[in-house]
Amino acid sequence: MDKYNLNFKLDEVPKYIQISKHIKKLIDSDFIEDGEKLPSIRKLSDLLGVNNDTIINAYKRLQVEGYAVQKVGSGTYAKRKEISRNFKKDYSDTLKKLSPSILNQYVDFTGETASSEFFPVSTFKMVINEVLDRDGAEALTYQELLGYEGLRNNINKYFWNNKLSTEDVLIVSGAQQGIDIVSKALLNVNDNIIVEKPTYSGALSVFKGRRTNIYEVPMLQDGIDLNQFEKILKKNKIKCFYLMSYFQNPTGMTYSLSKKKEILDMAEYYDFYIIEDDYLSELIYDENIEYKSFKAMDDSDRVIYIKSFSKIFLPGIRIGYLIAPVKFRESIQNSKVNSDISTSSLMQRALSLYIEKGFWREHITSLKDIYANRYKYMEDKIMQILCDKVCFNSPGGGLNFYLQIDSSSKVNSIDLFYKCKESGVLLTPGVLFHKYPKEGEEYFRLGFSQVSNEKIEKGLNIINNMLKSE
Repeated sequence: MDKYNLNFKLDEVPKYIQISKHIKKLIDSDFIEDGEKLPSIRKLSDLLGVNNDTIINAYKRLQVEGYAVQKVGSGTYAKRKEISRNFKKDYSDTLKKLSPSILNQYVDFTGETASSEFFPVSTFKMVINEVLDRDGAEALTYQELLGYEGLRNNINKYFWNNKLSTEDVLIVSGAQQGIDIVSKALLNVNDNIIVEKPTYSGALSVFKGRRTNIYEVPMLQDGIDLNQFEKILKKNKIKCFYLMSYFQNPTGMTYSLSKKKEILDMAEYYDFYIIEDDYLSELIYDENIEYKSFKAMDDSDRVIYIKSFSKIFLPGIRIGYLIAPVKFRESIQNSKVNSDISTSSLMQRALSLYIEKGFWREHITSLKDIYANRYKYMEDKIMQILCDKVCFNSPGGGLNFYLQIDSSSKVNSIDLFYKCKESGVLLTPGVLFHKYPKEGEEYFRLGFSQVSNEKIEKGLNIINNMLKSE
C-alpha cells in the first residue's frame, strides 16, 4: 500500500484529481500492473485521510480516462491504456492536417527524406524534356513488367559495377512497396520473422498485416545483439530477418562488416533469408564507416535487397529497386504485378538518363556536403543544450538522431510530443518503432533534413524547456 501514499499539493486542484493522476503514473510506470486490483474505497480513504466520496470520484475519473475498470461485486482494477493504436492515429492525423504553409511555422523534426529545397529542378526538367524529345509518346506508356530496361541497365552499371544481370533488377515504387511485395510473396500466416528492436514502423505494419509471428532483437551500436538473435534462431524456424543496414531507422546505427559476415553465415546455417533495406547509405559523414551492403557480401543468394531513390532524391518520385534471390524472383515479380503493374514510365526514363549523365553522382555529393554540416551542427547543439536531459549515440551519417530521455525525468516521449506541438515543435516518439509501444516511451527521434540551423537551435531550446518543466 505504500506506493499509494501521496503528499497532497496545497493548491486549487481537487484531491480526487491529484489521487487519479498519482495512480495513473503508477500504472504508466509499471508500479501498478495491468489488471491489478486497486485498494478498496475504504482502505484507500483511510490511508490518505480523505472521505470515501473523494476516492469514488478518483476511481470514476480513472475509468473515464481508460485507466481502470470496475467489476461489479469484485472491485476496481487497473487498466493500462493502449497507447499504440490511439497515438499512432493521432500522430499521423497531426501531420496530415498540417498544410505546407502551416508546417513552415513549426520546427519540424519529423522529416525522414531530403528537403525538396535541394532538389535540382532545372536539371531534372532538362532531363525530362530530353526524354520526351527522344522517346515521344512511348515515354508515357507502360514498360516491361520488370521496369524500364534502360534504368535497370544503368542501376547495374553505375551502382553494381555490372556484377548483376538486367533480369536481377526489379523496379518498384519505393522501399515501402518493396517490403510489401516481398512480404506478400514470401510470408504466410504464422510464419516467423525477426526484426530489429526498435524498427521502421512501416515494416512492422506490413508484417503485422501478414499475421506473422514477429520476434524482436535489440539494436546495439554495430547492429543487433547476436547472442539474443541466435537464441531465437535455435528455438524457432525463422523465415526472414528484416534489417536496415545503414543508419537504421530510428536508431541511426550501422552494421559492422564483421557482424554482417556473421549474420550471413547464420542465414545459411539456420536457413533463413535477409530482407535488406538499404536506407540512406549515400549519406556517410564518418570516414571510418565503409559502405558494403549485405547483398554485396552475399555468396549464398540469401539477401533480398531493397533500395529507394525517393528518400534521398524526392519523395514525389516514387522509384526504387529490388534484387531477389533466384529462388524467389518469379513469385516476387508476380507480387509486384498484382500490386500496380508498372511504376511511372516517364520517371523511370528520366531517372535513368539523370544517372547516365552523371547528375545523380553530382547531386549526392552536393547533398552529402550540405547535410554533413547540418549533422555536425545539430550534434553540437544537442550536446550543448540537452546535455543533462538526454543521452544518444552519434550515428555518423543519415538524417536523424535518436535520443533517450534521462531516467530522472518524469516525462515520456508521448507527453513530450504533445507539449512540444503546443509550442511549435514536432518530433517523433519512440513508441511508433516498437512491437510493444511502451518500450519506446523513453525515446524520441529528431530528424534534421527539413530544418535550418536557426530552427534547430530554436527547437532544441523548446524541447529543453519542456523537459526542464517536469
